[in-house]
Amino acid sequence: METSIPNIQYQVQFDEIRLIIDTRKKRAYSALNNEIILSNWEIGRYVSDKIKSAKWGSRVIDMLVAYLKEKIPGIKGYEKRSIERMVRFYNEYSSAEFASAIPTEIKEQVIASEYLTQFGDDAIVLFLLVQVGWSAHLEIMSGCTSPEERIFYILLCNKENLTYQELRRQIDACVYERSLLGNTNQSLALKNTYPDVGRIFKDTYIVDFLGLPENHSEKSLQAGLVGQMKNFILELGKDFLFVGEEYRVQVGMKDFRIDLLFFHRGLQCLVAMEIKTNEFKPEYLGQLDFYLEALDRDVKKENENPSIGILLCKSTDSQVVEYALNRSLSPTMIAEYKRQLIPKELLQKHLREILDK
Repeated sequence: METSIPNIQYQVQFDEIRLIIDTRKKRAYSALNNEIILSNWEIGRYVSDKIKSAKWGSRVIDMLVAYLKEKIPGIKGYEKRSIERMVRFYNEYSSAEFASAIPTEIKEQVIASEYLTQFGDDAIVLFLLVQVGWSAHLEIMSGCTSPEERIFYILLCNKENLTYQELRRQIDACVYERSLLGNTNQSLALKNTYPDVGRIFKDTYIVDFLGLPENHSEKSLQAGLVGQMKNFILELGKDFLFVGEEYRVQVGMKDFRIDLLFFHRGLQCLVAMEIKTNEFKPEYLGQLDFYLEALDRDVKKENENPSIGILLCKSTDSQVVEYALNRSLSPTMIAEYKRQLIPKELLQKHLREILDK
């Protein structure tokens, strides 16, 4: 029996049912994840307390693993290494240092939730930890050291809905360190129009996934970014939607083409990106300003905010950038791209130099 595509009336009703299914599935996954995190926390605490009181040694954990396998046939995820990870999970996240690093906004959310009465002193920490899955926590614990860095990636993973493979790349790309270096390559108009822009855009984008040679053209860079758009969107941030390449805008009797055009869902605005495979030059800003004017006049919808421009250059001179942006009236920024991951040690050294000034 053939089925036909439902008419518009039924499509709307069927969409409501699909929404119910999707919502319930997400809630079920969230509830399951909460129980896994809470279970691992409680097991980690119990075993940790026994070890600290010198009542348990490593051999006792071996006995525990054997006991669980006998009493719960087919059980998975409770090998010796897994139990030790739970102990580490509890020890590291139950520390006063970690709790004190949690942002005030999270603490305020806990006050307004049931977590406070349910979990007492552990409420704030657990409220944060259940935001991501166990695999994500394992990546964060193995790849990060400071409480601030771990909290950053927990919140990023939750906000961007990252898989653990995507999260690993963000950690390897030193997104945390790069965020601390701040965005100094943004025009005053951009900062005034979008106060939160510092948490969205970066000064440097890593395009190691392209495998570009030292000498490459703008066309090959652009083609690579379009061909690897999923990876590039991850580097930009998942709120970016790709609109098109060589996007045509018509002014007067002439056609102009914007290298890459995006839409940012959070900011509700178009984002034009111009690509340059050499060092930044002040005259590039004039071209970008022109494109933003064309977008705002002819492409932007009434409900959308002013368009943003990004110049993606191979390198920048900080003083030249400062002079060029000082009188810019457009919401623009200048960013570098790097063909390879920046060594974490180099970023940390640069960060320490800035903080010591």
